[in-house]
This record gives sequence, structure tokens and C-alpha cells, in this order.
Amino acid sequence: MEADASVDMFSKVLENQLLQSAKLVEEHLDSEIQKLDQMDEDELEHLKEKRLEALRKAQQQKQEWLSKGHGEYREIPSEREFFQEVKESKKVVCHFYRDSTFRCKILDRHLVILAKKHLETKFLKLNVEKAPFLCERLRIKVIPTLALLKDGKTQDYVVGFTDLGNTDDFTTETLEWRLGCSDILNYSGNLMEPPFQSQKKFGTNFTKVEKKTIRGKKYDSDSDDD
Repeated sequence: MEADASVDMFSKVLENQLLQSAKLVEEHLDSEIQKLDQMDEDELEHLKEKRLEALRKAQQQKQEWLSKGHGEYREIPSEREFFQEVKESKKVVCHFYRDSTFRCKILDRHLVILAKKHLETKFLKLNVEKAPFLCERLRIKVIPTLALLKDGKTQDYVVGFTDLGNTDDFTTETLEWRLGCSDILNYSGNLMEPPFQSQKKFGTNFTKVEKKTIRGKKYDSDSDDD
């Protein structure tokens, strides 16, 4: 009986919260409608122009991103192209991979999806065997590694799958969340809580590296991980 009473009380509390939320939304809509009703034709025309201008700017930005190779997950042939690609775009994710490492192929599947979803970020991949100088400079030793770059500087690294729940079965949203934590893409979810389950088991901590230029000091990393 006590359990039934507790469930009934919880249901009533939840119902009241939903009603309060619905009421707030309704009041907000009523307020917006009232503002529109009170506007004269000149004000409405001005509002329309502002929205059209915002749409035009958004479209121009989209076209600019696409012209720079955003919107697709691309492989660059050598480290020479890396510096030019990073220079062109504000936000870049570069996957340092090796053909013989199967976890790189797991990352590939998720990065293809995210590249199409997040046009604001450029997604690249670079074979470590073709980039010995760059890998030495960045001290990339764990494969796969994602280098996260902003304004030509290394913002952070995702090394292996530690930050993704320590599993090969992580979701695309988990990787999206992790990249959002470094502000390398626009993540709309809750950054304070990872999407994967069993948070207490896996933990949510990860180490950020100090921001440095690409041609700056070497970076510490762990040993290779096939």
C-alpha cells in the first residue's frame, strides 16, 4: 500500500510539473503573439527584413564552409596539405589513423556522420605513415588519435576510446558530445553528462592539453594501441 501511495504521489508531482511547463510555454506564446499584434506594418516589415538577412548570412556561411571542404569526411594525402587545411578553417578535427588498426575504421563510421551534420567543423583524416614529421611534432603515439584544432592551434586530443566509454560500441552522439566538450563543434545536448551509460564505471574525466601552435612544442602521449 505504501508503495502504491508513493507511486501515486510521484505521478501527481510529475503531472503538476508538466502542467506548469505547459503553462509557461503558453504564456510565452501569448506574449509573442501580443507583441506581433501590436506592431504596425513598418515594424513587421523591419522584422521580416532582419530575418531574411539572417537567413542570407547563414546561407553565405554554409556556402563558404562547403567551398573549404566542410560537410564531408576527407583524407588528405600528406602532412603538407594538413597545414593549409588547418589554416583555412576555424575548427578542424583530424583523425590520425593507420590501416592496420581496426579501431580507426570504427571512428571513420562516426566521423562520416558528424561531418555531414556539423558543417561548422572540417573533418579530415591523415595516415600516420605518410606524416612522420607531424606525428613526431605532435607526439602522436596512440592510434587512433583525433587532433582538435581551433584557429590553427591544438585545442585538445581524443586519444583512443578512453573518453568514449572505454568501448568499441560507443554511439555517434558520444563522440559528438566529446567533441562538443572541446567546443570544436556545436553540441546541443547536455555537456555536463555523457550520453553513454554506467558513468560511475567509466568516469567522465579527460585531460585537456594546453593550447599551442601546430609548429610548437611536442606533446606527451601514451604508447601505441592496436
